[in-house]
Amino acid sequence: MLVAIYFPVMRVMIPDWDGRVSPVFDVAKCVLIVDLENNREQGRSRHRIDSTDPLIRASKVTGLGTEILICCAISRSLENALTSAGIQIICGVCGQVEDVLVTYIDGRLEESRNRVAQSSPQRKFSRARRYHGRPKR
Repeated sequence: MLVAIYFPVMRVMIPDWDGRVSPVFDVAKCVLIVDLENNREQGRSRHRIDSTDPLIRASKVTGLGTEILICCAISRSLENALTSAGIQIICGVCGQVEDVLVTYIDGRLEESRNRVAQSSPQRKFSRARRYHGRPKR
């Protein structure tokens, strides 16, 4: 007896800035939405998100039916609003939008060269000192 396994359509959003993943999702104006079924693209569309208010932005993202957001960086307030709405966020991704999409579909995004290196404690220390003087002890 054959049993058909049905995989529902999954809607993935990637902020697009001239063909590259936008550096910060909070201010990205254009997003690419791709519908995937059985790891195959079923359709795509582009949308504008003009508001930078985290709650309005989160409402727009959820209103578009997004299930997964792939981005480079996102503020904590917007991340909290989206995750509480049930949206999975894959953060720290950069590169060409099409490359990122193919890498995601292939299941290789975690190991991909498109991932931004996580900050080390030493880098955080250096950054804090550069912008705010010596860190307080």
